[in-house]
Amino acid sequence: MVVPTLNEADNIDPLLTRLFALNLAPGSFEVIFVDDGSCDGTPDRVRAWESHLNVRLVERREKPDLTGSILAGVSLAQSDVIVVMNADLSHPPERLPALVAPVLDGSHDVAVGSRYVLGGSTVGWPLHHQWLARMGGWFTRPICDVSDASSGFLAFRRQLAATIAEHARGNKILLELLMAGGGKLRVVEVPVCFHNRAHGTFKVSLHHQWIYLQRLMTLAGGTVSFGTTGRFAAVGLFGAVIDILLFQWFMSRGVGLALAHSVSFFAAAAVTYPLNSKWSFPPLHAGYPQWHRFGRFLMVGLFALLMRGGILALLVHGWHVPATLAIFPAVALTAAVNYLGTAFYVLPVRQNSPPADVRWRVASFGIVVFAVLLRLIYLGETQLIPDEAYYWNYAQHMELSFLDHPPMVAWLIWLGTAIAGDNEFGVRVGAFICGLIAMGYLYALARNLYDKTTGMRAVLLLAILPFGFVPGMLMTADAPLMAAWAATLYYMERMLLGPDGNRAWLGLGIAFGLGILSKYTLGLLGPAALLFVILDPASRRWLRCPQPYLAAGLALVMFSPVIIWNMEHNWVSILFQSERATGIGNKFSLHWLFLHMLLMLTPVGLVAAAMALGPGGDDRLDSRTARCRLFVRVFTGVPLAVFFCLSLFGAPKFHWTGPVWLALLPTMAWMMGQEGELSTLASRVRAAWKPTIAVFLFLYAFALHYVVLGIPGVPYVGFGEHYFWREATHEVEQIVATVQRQTGQKPIVVGMSRWSVATSLTFYNKSENGEPMDIRSRNLFGDKAAMYDFWYPPDPPTSRPIILVGMVPKELERNRQGHGIGSMLAQPGPILERTIFREGKPLRKVYYRIAQGYLGQMNQPCLEEKC
Repeated sequence: MVVPTLNEADNIDPLLTRLFALNLAPGSFEVIFVDDGSCDGTPDRVRAWESHLNVRLVERREKPDLTGSILAGVSLAQSDVIVVMNADLSHPPERLPALVAPVLDGSHDVAVGSRYVLGGSTVGWPLHHQWLARMGGWFTRPICDVSDASSGFLAFRRQLAATIAEHARGNKILLELLMAGGGKLRVVEVPVCFHNRAHGTFKVSLHHQWIYLQRLMTLAGGTVSFGTTGRFAAVGLFGAVIDILLFQWFMSRGVGLALAHSVSFFAAAAVTYPLNSKWSFPPLHAGYPQWHRFGRFLMVGLFALLMRGGILALLVHGWHVPATLAIFPAVALTAAVNYLGTAFYVLPVRQNSPPADVRWRVASFGIVVFAVLLRLIYLGETQLIPDEAYYWNYAQHMELSFLDHPPMVAWLIWLGTAIAGDNEFGVRVGAFICGLIAMGYLYALARNLYDKTTGMRAVLLLAILPFGFVPGMLMTADAPLMAAWAATLYYMERMLLGPDGNRAWLGLGIAFGLGILSKYTLGLLGPAALLFVILDPASRRWLRCPQPYLAAGLALVMFSPVIIWNMEHNWVSILFQSERATGIGNKFSLHWLFLHMLLMLTPVGLVAAAMALGPGGDDRLDSRTARCRLFVRVFTGVPLAVFFCLSLFGAPKFHWTGPVWLALLPTMAWMMGQEGELSTLASRVRAAWKPTIAVFLFLYAFALHYVVLGIPGVPYVGFGEHYFWREATHEVEQIVATVQRQTGQKPIVVGMSRWSVATSLTFYNKSENGEPMDIRSRNLFGDKAAMYDFWYPPDPPTSRPIILVGMVPKELERNRQGHGIGSMLAQPGPILERTIFREGKPLRKVYYRIAQGYLGQMNQPCLEEKC
């Protein structure tokens, strides 16, 4: 037993008394105390025990360091099994036999006394001590398969100490062992109750945690050390001064926020890059080609720049912080991204680099965190798209269900806006949380099917591929659907493949119920489950068990609000969705289905999905692996086959196949980590994933910065008529005010699309300076307008002015049946347009038409014939 000490004099006697009181064979263990320069008489207390028992003392003269102390004690040990424990009695000596047994019997290489497994705990620790310990565990969870990697109570085989690097330092020897083992060690966690010390002072501080974090980053492959950190900080501070001063100068001269922070950033980067490459990280400077290093530096810099644009927009536009102050936290974030990007990507460790498994985990964790932060930062600053505004109107007219979707999206928006306010963040926070839930369930599913590393890669793919990134940010019905779909797959796997499926039915029923409350599409997993049970002999027993039927009954009860609403409205929603499912457009659209899949998965993802679904030598697989592969294929193939059939005589929407790929992501992620020859298609796909991930992450960041702040030199083109409704609403408000002054009557504003224009105008018309606008949709002229047919049935004729607003001019001329709108209006005027500008650049156009009244639908000849 190696016990490091520093000023533990009052604990030596009770520790040794309890140790030698254990029922262990005499002479079966030795206790080596390694003292790091105690000044309270600790060495003398130890020497008092040396004379008559197997106790030894080592006094180190080097700088105090826990890892160094332990290794010094291990080097003198005579046993093949080493136990490390604290001297402060926080590690109960009575748990020593249980801790060392798995190593002594040869079943494991390392045994960890854990606070965070069932049966473990901490007693009497102050709250801040518990948080410091928890932080250590959180930091290591992405790269270690141990719940309590910061534990100091462990047993291991002595030869493992030779794998620890000579320059190892810090206060966590367990972390060094686990990382040196490269995931090949047999590790077990033994529950232990840690107690607070009775004598002496608690020695772990934020400084120790910082040292621990630096060492963790080094072991994970980052170029991190005290020297590089200090030099990088000095260079970063110099660059920050240049950045901030230039930004302040530009802002004082009226330059736009986007141009000011972009120019100041690149100016600072031009100064700091050569200093960092030649001074902050000098040992690695010669190891990388200049073009390679600069290209990676530029990529990291662009990511940092685009993220900090969101921070500036959030602070300046959202929280109304002056730009001259907002630049300071924005620069701090930029420095953090640049530092981590440089350490792990621009100049990572090349010698003694961690194994591929650890590198994948670190890369997956970093990219997912960046993608999640990118969403969170821009969540409340990007304007709503018309679909989101439409669902926000759901929440303003709350019902048990709605025509075109079940009510879950409305419930989430209602809850989000009730907590965060009627703003973009309040509307979208539910989507953000659903995205995190989908990630969590997908990780658990992939870990169960394969392993932890595959689980992290699966989450990486979900965070990067379009079908995962977009629903995790935009509040549409697809956001809760993705979360419920992932949860349903997880509980399906636990029930059909797990060791104790009898307990999964409750979670399955709840997940399935929430899923069909989000979108009817999730019902496709029901036939998939039935097919799997038929094909898999081991699962057929479920046909005779009550649990699947209980889960279906629970889901049906949860779905009852939709059933009740449909009963009250002549099953209009069911009929509407059935009509959509049997073919939108009544034409062959299989080629569009493949195009939509390409958009959802990217070209590399589509090829990887085809390979994952294709035949793969199932006759050579063991039973468990074959069943997992069958699970993935069935739960992907059945919904996909349905969309394939529908596309033969209709046109499914492009995003319908999105959740289908959740079942396939674990296999795609597993394939990413398999090694092979570059000449094979599989290895080429693996090589293509890295640029695909980088390109799409950049595209998301670029697009978000573009719509919020703009990109210097890039015009607003291509989609303006469908976006920037905040500015368009302000323009319409001015038109309404002018017409009201001229006529003395409040006009009716009619959005001339099914619901896009009306709902967007309604959301952004906050009526801060007067009454809100009276906004209707195109059903006023006999067209279908989804829920507007329920909310605002067509009005009788009126002499109030009518203002038609459209995204394109043709919407203001005729309705969808091709009939002229002018005959329903009194004195209709010409179609006019206004161009909206942002910082001197054309943003979008608004098309409108003013009439002096509404004559009603009966004045339309064709409608008279219908009546």
